Amino acid sequence: MTRTLVLIYGIASYFIGVAGLACIIAALAGFIPYGFWLEGHGGQINLFLWNFLLVGIWGFIHTFMARDSFKTVLTKFIPEAAERATYILVAGITSVALIGFWQDIAGQVWHIESGGLAYAIWAVFIFGWAFLLAATFAINHFDLFGLRQVFLNFKKQPRAPLNFVKRAMYKYIRHPIQTGVLIGVWATPSMSMTQVVLSVGFTIYIFAGLWFEERDLIREHGEDYLTYRREAGKLFPKLGR
Repeated sequence: MTRTLVLIYGIASYFIGVAGLACIIAALAGFIPYGFWLEGHGGQINLFLWNFLLVGIWGFIHTFMARDSFKTVLTKFIPEAAERATYILVAGITSVALIGFWQDIAGQVWHIESGGLAYAIWAVFIFGWAFLLAATFAINHFDLFGLRQVFLNFKKQPRAPLNFVKRAMYKYIRHPIQTGVLIGVWATPSMSMTQVVLSVGFTIYIFAGLWFEERDLIREHGEDYLTYRREAGKLFPKLGR
């Protein structure tokens, strides 16, 4: 791929990745239906098993592609500058597929009809996803989503490694992006059986993924990260810090 194609690829991957995240948020908010690619033609499959399988595959792909060993193999076939964009591309496609193939399950875990309380929970829902977005900019949004890499490659400019920073919410929480996801998948006034499987699956994925990520961060940053881990909470601020 030429530098121009890599740039176009990175930009397209960015928008597909954002679309995948938006698809998940829209489904949780009730703006789009679950299973819009199946349209009720799930056959005789066990719906719980099917949905857990979907979120398990989604989580495995995201975790596996984030490992350094996979990145090393991947960059033998694509330019190194396109590696992060490829992760974002796959994340977007798999997120749309996750919602598109999800199956509705009858039943309700909770449903809050009270206007004031429901609005308050929706406010928390919006806060969670806004917190996630703000956390991406507190580090480097464009590097996280692969745009910085393809742009510097296009400009033939060197790409210095990003420094380990502890600004904004990162002073108090080590993984605020995942904090935003946890808030967003649980803070809804109506929790159906359809959604609760997704929320549980995302929660398991976050804790499993963070185990691998923390291990990589300790290996990369050593004592600096161990000190940071003692200072800041994993997903929520440490009490009595």
